[in-house]
Amino acid sequence: MSELIKQLEETVSYIRQVINTDATVGIILGSGLGNLTNDMVIEKAIPYADIPHFPVSTVKGHSGKLLFGELGGKKVVVMGGRFHFYEGYTPQQVIYPIRVMKQLGIETLLLSNAAGAVNPQFQVGDLMIINDHISFFTLNPLIGKNEEALGTRFPDMSEPYSKDLIAKAQQIAADNDLSIYEGVYTGVTGPTFETRAEYQLIKLVGSDVVGMSTVQETIAAVHCGMKVFGISVVTDIGIRADDNTITHEEVLQAAKDAEPKLALLFKELIKII
Repeated sequence: MSELIKQLEETVSYIRQVINTDATVGIILGSGLGNLTNDMVIEKAIPYADIPHFPVSTVKGHSGKLLFGELGGKKVVVMGGRFHFYEGYTPQQVIYPIRVMKQLGIETLLLSNAAGAVNPQFQVGDLMIINDHISFFTLNPLIGKNEEALGTRFPDMSEPYSKDLIAKAQQIAADNDLSIYEGVYTGVTGPTFETRAEYQLIKLVGSDVVGMSTVQETIAAVHCGMKVFGISVVTDIGIRADDNTITHEEVLQAAKDAEPKLALLFKELIKII
């Protein structure tokens, strides 16, 4: 047995001792989006620091708890805050919770993030369903020895985000008169916000938004056979004519303001998964 598989078994064993969930839907909440859990019936909240081999979130706007309960009439497991490469974690540590979720029985993963717009049509507060991503600017978390028990050596990434879930989400948005975009997310390492030249480059390679998370999680989820749905909340405008700067506080506020729309979409999507 490899060290990774042993650690996963120890982590899952600890969680099962605390709560024996039968959830099949997992959710990861991005910066400033933790209030979605206010709509959740929480059965158990486990601080990351209490879970064996789990990293600990260090970013403002991330609660740092693994939540078990009900949302949209379904059992769910929710990460109230994720881990980022820029915090000093390895890509393998960043995706460790995804692999734990898989071992817990999660089949569908819903991801949210705060992102900067490079598509000039986007405004702060807009929602964008992720239909593809560009990961060239981040380290692939599958580099290294492959764990065959988790997934194949060369996973196909032609449909990283489920077309079926995207179609369902678009229908939910239409039924609720919710304006929503669809496009490409580019993942970068952070923690610096992008330079103007970098925003221009990211736009040129075909991206609509840019952020510091999500792509490594998606790769890990696809590797282990999960269906993935991702959505970005536009919290700042990357390509801009004036000389304004971006602060993390502004990002958190913009995410908070957009949360009701995200909560509606997630709850309705969970109902029909």
